[in-house]
Amino acid sequence: MVTILGTHTVIPKEETPKGLLWLSDNDQLWRWSHTPSIYLYNPKQNNAKNNNNTVVDVNVLVERMRDSLSEILVHYYPLAGRLSWTDGGRLELDCNAKGVLLLEAESKKSMAEYGDFTPNEPSIKELIPAVDYSRQINELPLFLAQVTKFYGGDGGFAVGILFSHAIGDGPAAIGFINSWAKLARGAKLDPSELPFLDRTVLKPTEPLTPPLFDHREFKPLPLILGRTDSIEEQKKKTTFARLKLTPEHVQKLKMNANANANVTVNGNGNGNAPHNPSPRPYSRFEIISAHIWRCACKARNLEENQPTVVRFNVDIRNRLNPPLPQNYFGNALGPTVTPTCYAKEITTQPISYAAQKIREAVNKVSNHEFVKSQMHYVAGFENRWDLIRTHYSEKGEYRADVPFFGNPNIILGSWMSMPFYEADFGLGKPFYFGPCGLCPYDRGMIALMPDEDGDNGYGVVVYMHFQVDHMKDFIKYFWEDI
Repeated sequence: MVTILGTHTVIPKEETPKGLLWLSDNDQLWRWSHTPSIYLYNPKQNNAKNNNNTVVDVNVLVERMRDSLSEILVHYYPLAGRLSWTDGGRLELDCNAKGVLLLEAESKKSMAEYGDFTPNEPSIKELIPAVDYSRQINELPLFLAQVTKFYGGDGGFAVGILFSHAIGDGPAAIGFINSWAKLARGAKLDPSELPFLDRTVLKPTEPLTPPLFDHREFKPLPLILGRTDSIEEQKKKTTFARLKLTPEHVQKLKMNANANANVTVNGNGNGNAPHNPSPRPYSRFEIISAHIWRCACKARNLEENQPTVVRFNVDIRNRLNPPLPQNYFGNALGPTVTPTCYAKEITTQPISYAAQKIREAVNKVSNHEFVKSQMHYVAGFENRWDLIRTHYSEKGEYRADVPFFGNPNIILGSWMSMPFYEADFGLGKPFYFGPCGLCPYDRGMIALMPDEDGDNGYGVVVYMHFQVDHMKDFIKYFWEDI
């Protein structure tokens, strides 16, 4: 049970530019509703490390966070605005400085009573601000944060975040939150940390040209053999799991994948070819994604000739020519999909085979011409955004006809390289960061998060929803195949 003690509308500390801000086609691709996440802090532990017995006063903390939020919004003023729909079905942003929300709350439960803060559990939702999506879109704040003090003497705090995906992707959101935290603890921002707000750098040149590539990433994915739709799969019950890969697990997977990288095999109609024609070792993302793909195919007990793919998004800031500024504040994600493979190929070949297919998908959006073609392809949809957007209703909820990414496929979201643990608001670094919700339907959604593991480096946490009938076998293969 959480009691809201105060709700503060926070506006920029100084006068900021007003008027409409053009949102790029990349901004239009993603759901406009809010992405929920949570940070957990235990200042008592942090103070113990520093031999500091200072007790954090929640009122002082919230006042400090409110003042610093007002200050950071001067630089990130679009976040204080409001969205609206145009007659053509696009989103636009009114920079009207109506502000963001900061909530002060107190829980009657200790931090320990919340367990491991598993996403989609009812109890964790009370630590996140609530949004009334029945209201008009132009009435909804784009950013909300809730600071909750846990019951008891452990001194723990939760900072629950809601960030509108139409305003920015993961790197944009984390850049904002870390800058806010830096101001909250009394530090100053360097000029290089200020956001780059001009989204017209992602505006395709006129006239639009026909796509140079097939762009399968925007087309329907393979279905279960013999089916004409995914309705039966969507109806199946799902469950949630959080699987933690230690740095040692990650290293073992990398060694296995790279040891087999140059083995010659028959695969996918390509004849004899090395798995990894490039001498560059496979990355963490490539090998963990490959491992998950193989385990999913095994657990689902797919037919040998069942087509299957993995779809994911790639940060394109450094993949354009010229590159976008690293502090670009907006959405800069390039959707991509692996070549279609047969389940037998994924399950019987060494892990390097699947890793190479993941790499091929990454390489597509590493090509400036591909990304440029993708931008023209999306811009060509003009008023038919409902055909390509991630199919959310105007209330931000999943529609019945959303594209299906589940069995026999997977959709991955990777936040592994993002600096979540730099969000120190004066409480010390968070000891936990995680999502507060994944799609509860079998859409094959899997999220990869960094996990601090003391002096041993960074591990990876796999958050996933999977069909109940297959989860037990997935977990078995997940650990057996390492």
